[in-house]
Amino acid sequence: MKKLLLILTLTLSIIGCTSAPISERKQLMLVSEEEMTAQSYQQYAQVMRESKVLNDANAKLVKKVGNNIAYAVERYFAKYPEQRKSNLKYQWEFNLIQNNVPNAWCMPGGKVAVYTGILPYTLNENGLAVVMSHEIAHAVAQHSREQASYSTIQNLGSILLQGFGYNPSLYNGVSNLMMLKYSRVHETEADELGLIFMKLAGYNPEYALEFWKRMKSSSSGGQPEFLSTHPSDDTRIKNIQEYLNSEKFRKITM
Repeated sequence: MKKLLLILTLTLSIIGCTSAPISERKQLMLVSEEEMTAQSYQQYAQVMRESKVLNDANAKLVKKVGNNIAYAVERYFAKYPEQRKSNLKYQWEFNLIQNNVPNAWCMPGGKVAVYTGILPYTLNENGLAVVMSHEIAHAVAQHSREQASYSTIQNLGSILLQGFGYNPSLYNGVSNLMMLKYSRVHETEADELGLIFMKLAGYNPEYALEFWKRMKSSSSGGQPEFLSTHPSDDTRIKNIQEYLNSEKFRKITM
């Protein structure tokens, strides 16, 4: 049974193996980009219909910052087409939603939403660029598609174990921890790519440290890092500082 699962995983990995843009981290992509993006556009449109989408000065700033970063990203990949990993032309869209939760999110294909609850932490255009470059990075690196691919393997493994008469409880527990680990990897990668995109768009990536320190001051600590989808605030700040000082970051220019 162990050999069967290993062979299955290796086979799927070979079939769907690719690499993330710029970072070149190996990725597993088993889910169709076209189908996932089409579904995300429908879901985003539904969220926009059901939410209070603003059109005030802050909303215009969200669109300005988002478009500035997206334009810089497109120019970068036009100059270095070998680093573009997507076959699609993203339909970028940026909206501000009335919601007191300090959050922002992206969907595959370039659909981004920012909640008003995060504005007290961004404070200004540069702070907003920290948040939006991070979300744009999730879309560019296709993290949602990668997570869906790992979920496919996770579910298939559980079904196979049950089919052969094994209790999948231990497997499910371990695989869930692995999924959390992948999520933290995605967050760190989005932070790093976001710093690059800020620099390419003319924003100050050093401001990311100030933003995350403000976020840390409002945090209650929460659960242990290994049980979380995100790195701890301390880990995140440390990683950002190290990446800002890295030779790799300094070398990336338009």
